[in-house]
Amino acid sequence: MNSGREPRAGLGGPPLLVVDDLSVEFGTDDGVVRAVRGVSFKLAPGEVLGIVGESGCGKSVTAAAIMGLLPRNSTVRGSIRFEGEEMVCASDSVLRGLRGNRVSMIFQDPMTSLNPVYTVGWQLAEAYRAHHKVSARQARAKAVEALDQVGIPQPDRRAHQYPHEFSGGMRQRAMIAMAIINQPRLIIADEPTTALDVTVQAQILETLVRISTDAGAAIMLITHDLGVVAGMADRVQVMYGGTVVEAAGVEELFAHPRMPYTVGLLGSVPHPEMVGRRLTPIHGAPPSPLHLPPGCTFGPRCPLVREDPCMITEPELVMVGGSGDGAVDGVDEPHATRCHRWSELIGDQSARLMFSSAEIGLHEAPAVDLVEEQ
Repeated sequence: MNSGREPRAGLGGPPLLVVDDLSVEFGTDDGVVRAVRGVSFKLAPGEVLGIVGESGCGKSVTAAAIMGLLPRNSTVRGSIRFEGEEMVCASDSVLRGLRGNRVSMIFQDPMTSLNPVYTVGWQLAEAYRAHHKVSARQARAKAVEALDQVGIPQPDRRAHQYPHEFSGGMRQRAMIAMAIINQPRLIIADEPTTALDVTVQAQILETLVRISTDAGAAIMLITHDLGVVAGMADRVQVMYGGTVVEAAGVEELFAHPRMPYTVGLLGSVPHPEMVGRRLTPIHGAPPSPLHLPPGCTFGPRCPLVREDPCMITEPELVMVGGSGDGAVDGVDEPHATRCHRWSELIGDQSARLMFSSAEIGLHEAPAVDLVEEQ
């Protein structure tokens, strides 16, 4: 499997962002919501990290923790270091200096992110003036330049228009322009192509890739769309139940998944060979962060589940390739998974076969051992 992104040099050196054992909990009347549990990763300058998973797995909460945008009822543990500076428990003044300047975020819905009573150009200029001592005229010129950079036609005229006068794709481009106007080192894109048609989606992604390449900005891409990840990301991190269940380079993960959940996600993506055939769903629903199941959080939906150890002990995130002792398939690329039975996924696995059993999740009558059958 080939990604649509050309390999690039210069991803080495000190990491730009280091997230270490991050956990986020919310106190509610119903109990403690464990939204993020022990998440760790690094992001290099110019790198694109794709974070995928179903709704409620902790993707957006992780991004909000990095930006310092969590509500007051949250408890954050662990460490978030940006350019060596600790961001957990940082003061409001420090976070204001980072947000929109060195770290920017593109939110899911641009219509709710843009103020309807101000022109688009005014809002972009305000974002620039918040971090630079420049005149209003200079800020407006910078806003027009940013709109032109993201491919909006007639940017000088468009800068005088209001958000409702922009199409959905143009509003999202305006949000990208706002995110890059201060030339950030890190851009967090939370579902940047939601509700856009395929053509506009491709244009938005091309814009993000070009910005990352030209400016050397790292991108943390949060999405449900594995096709977007395949065409844009350098590395992929799969989240489930508030934690990372698999992490690898994009080509390695698509070619050699080592977690049944990842196999299911890949099997649910339509492709030309599936014409006339049904997609393979993952039965069941993600666990509630209020009441996580014992053992592996994916156990109730997993076709390889066993009473012991799957339903008793939550697996650790272990290296199964690259620098780990368990390198497989001759692959010399870091690959980590959180699965007791990852070794049974070596070799080609069909999601259609793996997730077709009606017994999935019933550990009293577990699914057959597909590896032995094949």
